[in-house]
Amino acid sequence: MSNPFFSFALGIGTKNSKGEWLEVYYPNPLFDPCQELVSRLGEAVGYQGGNQTIELNQEQLNDLRDLVADTTDFHEQSAILDELVQSQQPAVATFLETDSAPTTTPEAYLKLHLISHRYVKPHGTNLTGIFPLLPNVAWTNQGAIDLSELPRRQLQARARGELLEVASVDKFPKMTNYVVPAGVRIAHTARVRLGAYIGEGTTIMHEGFVNFNAGTEGTSMVEGRISAGVVVGKGSDLGGGCSTMGTLSGGNDVVISVGEGCLLGANAGLGIPLGDRCTVEAGLYVTGGSKVNLLDDQGQVVETVKAASLAGKSDLLFRRNSLSGALECKTNRSAIELNEELHAHN
Repeated sequence: MSNPFFSFALGIGTKNSKGEWLEVYYPNPLFDPCQELVSRLGEAVGYQGGNQTIELNQEQLNDLRDLVADTTDFHEQSAILDELVQSQQPAVATFLETDSAPTTTPEAYLKLHLISHRYVKPHGTNLTGIFPLLPNVAWTNQGAIDLSELPRRQLQARARGELLEVASVDKFPKMTNYVVPAGVRIAHTARVRLGAYIGEGTTIMHEGFVNFNAGTEGTSMVEGRISAGVVVGKGSDLGGGCSTMGTLSGGNDVVISVGEGCLLGANAGLGIPLGDRCTVEAGLYVTGGSKVNLLDDQGQVVETVKAASLAGKSDLLFRRNSLSGALECKTNRSAIELNEELHAHN
């Protein structure tokens, strides 16, 4: 039995005047696609196997449309091809036989689409080397524009009596221009990047932010920052202005995560992975090196430890002692239970 094919998609995108890809939109990317579909479409466009990006000319688009037009199983791809045939924009077929690191801009965009479509979770696909493949472009009301071509396009717009609105200058576009997952609320769409994973039932308020390769499992209220690589479990809430430490900043190589049913208070910060049902007090930033007085179920100090030793443990309350200023962690366990757990792996 052959290994499953990783992904296939038909896309439409934007190039600069040099013929370089700026971005690609995949209306219906396929994850673990039907082998028959991949074989038939691949044969029509000269696919040679492996991971390959094939820019489609008009003849190829017509051939592909004719190939799938009479096959009910492929009706969604047929509808896409109907649109691509009529378009003057560059079209592409991207074949990802395996989940290896992307090597082209269309491959990179397909992988970001797969995360935002919830086909793969953060850390669930190989994004090694993605940054050089994502050009830094001006995202405007007329689409993606190469930065070197922006002044001319601005002048052309003014000459027509129009304003070219530049919403951002970035490698990543906003997710909702490419993918709108079902069952979510996003108050300010510019604060969620393509490649974010937004689980069903999640609400992201105006000050909430979600980076690529990060997101929520679902039913979360996000009013803080979910940095790159961070995953928030179901039913966990991030209060206004709170922050999670990403794997791209500060030399941090620990993958930060938040378990289920957790609360990060307003303006709190998190630099360790949390287990389930944990709370970080408003305004408190917990890093791996923070010294923490560990309190048992009676409120007595059992031991002073680094916060990193509490990573991934559940039912913890992190707070600041208002009299001494000491960082404390309260649990619902006895002193004996705490000592046994802390030293079980020493």
